[in-house]
Amino acid sequence: MADKLTYNSREAAAALGVSLPTFYELANREGFPVVRVGRRVLVPVDDLRAWLSKEAARGA
Repeated sequence: MADKLTYNSREAAAALGVSLPTFYELANREGFPVVRVGRRVLVPVDDLRAWLSKEAARGA
């Protein structure tokens, strides 16, 4: 089986170490990498890593 390309909401929250409500706040921010498929919120793994690196570099 190939590596996952996306995380669902719970997986993304766990990967970031935040609660699910905090994840949803992030998911609604401009620039946060989400793909909405119907009611599902998916986060591309590579884009999440890039976003996190960018946020860490700017001192968020």
